[in-house]
Amino acid sequence: MSEGVEWALHSCVNLAWSGPDRAVSAARLAAWHDLPAAYLNKQLQALARAGIVTSTPGPRGGFRLARPLEAISLMDVVAAVEGPEEAFRCAEIRQQGPGAGGPADSAPEKDAADCAIAHAMTRAELAWRRALAAQNLDEIRQQAERQAPGAPERLRAWLAAR
Repeated sequence: MSEGVEWALHSCVNLAWSGPDRAVSAARLAAWHDLPAAYLNKQLQALARAGIVTSTPGPRGGFRLARPLEAISLMDVVAAVEGPEEAFRCAEIRQQGPGAGGPADSAPEKDAADCAIAHAMTRAELAWRRALAAQNLDEIRQQAERQAPGAPERLRAWLAAR
């Protein structure tokens, strides 16, 4: 998973902390964590295409959440940034090289779906996706505020000072 997922998740929480009426530029969001603005902007654009944030152009423009944090799952953000493709793709290497299937392995039931590794990886990915879909960003915000109670106010004060 790319670091862009972490950046996008933090940006969503930071947008919630900044307030519903404030648009925050990618450069400002990036500066808060000392990240490259151009790369963060790509993540934010992916979130905008997924309907997680909205983008307003212009000198007072920037990004805002498109919906409440409780309506945004971790899986929503992962899928927006990483795409919907499965993380594991079976290349059927068991059919290559000296170990490739022989006559005993050529029965009709010996196809890619029966690959023990592909099957295990598919089960694990499904569990992972379900766990991410079951947790929303408001739960993350609440935990972050318990860990750093002053963070929302520090962010708002920093944004107002610039």
